[in-house]
Amino acid sequence: MKNTNLTRRSLFATAGGVAALSALPQTAFAKDLLRMSTLGPGTSPNLIMTTFANIVNQTLPDYEIQLNATGAATRHVLEVAMGRSDFCMSSPAIHALMRRKAAMYAKIDQAPELVKKLRTVLNFPMGVYHIAVYESSGITTMDQIKGKRVFLGPPGGAAFATMKRLFKAVADLDEGTDYEAVKLGWDAAAASFQDGNIDVYCNPTNAPSPALTQISVTNKVRFLGIPADKLETEAVQALVGRPGFSAGVLPADAYGENQTNEADVTTLGVTVGIVTNESANEDMVYNMTKTFYAGVADAGDGSPWLKAVTPAAAVKDINLPLHPGALRALTELGVEIPDAARG
Repeated sequence: MKNTNLTRRSLFATAGGVAALSALPQTAFAKDLLRMSTLGPGTSPNLIMTTFANIVNQTLPDYEIQLNATGAATRHVLEVAMGRSDFCMSSPAIHALMRRKAAMYAKIDQAPELVKKLRTVLNFPMGVYHIAVYESSGITTMDQIKGKRVFLGPPGGAAFATMKRLFKAVADLDEGTDYEAVKLGWDAAAASFQDGNIDVYCNPTNAPSPALTQISVTNKVRFLGIPADKLETEAVQALVGRPGFSAGVLPADAYGENQTNEADVTTLGVTVGIVTNESANEDMVYNMTKTFYAGVADAGDGSPWLKAVTPAAAVKDINLPLHPGALRALTELGVEIPDAARG
């Protein structure tokens, strides 16, 4: 939490500051301003974490969460671990990489110690990896993306690394050699795909994704998947078996009549979550967790995409201890807490 006392002392340092302070409303410093980092618009984490922030901001008068929807989750977790931000999206896969000092954390010596500073608030299903192409492109399988412009995810992010490995495992295609990986953020990439400047657009999200729904209203789209003969290979199973990952299904009719898949698509499913620093106030995290799930329950049928966001799902695939406040809240909500969530 941000220290509002510092701001007050700075104002009192001058006579002008004292006068300005006396003119402000009594509630000017009532709220603790908190920073929450998430992925860009068009992604499930953005939608769910925006909902989290809105519920907290509207229901708990002591807190105001400000969203940051820029940058990659792999960087956001470092900021939270170092106390420079309050909450962010993370994933079991990221925690495993930090512990092993692997992939994007290979050169960050502090990564194994920093992950120990993180605590889970709750997990939720991110959805499945969508690998979208326009039907007019003629692309029907992953091996046909050779020579194409492909958005894997933001550079340095977990999605980028995952899709790079998936294309190698399924089609033996190397990023930078066999296809061009377009370096953009989430929202810029969605706009570029819509404008026809990207041939293949990848996004791990719940279906139907708002961004892809908008595109499929006026365009025929196809989603590429993992062929049955590749699913059991060692390389694909290494991806499916990672912490927080599974084999997922994208229904053939998820995007209506303009989706040209004739059968359901096998792809990667993934669990992510909200994390905070171990030093975050216990009562604050407890109240936010209870308030969020109460808000989700009140949303009912009006927000069908929230149906998968349940207290039980908060501990699915968990490999990072729950924050004490979240542990207390979820226990009161009747969730069976696995040993991995207790630390």
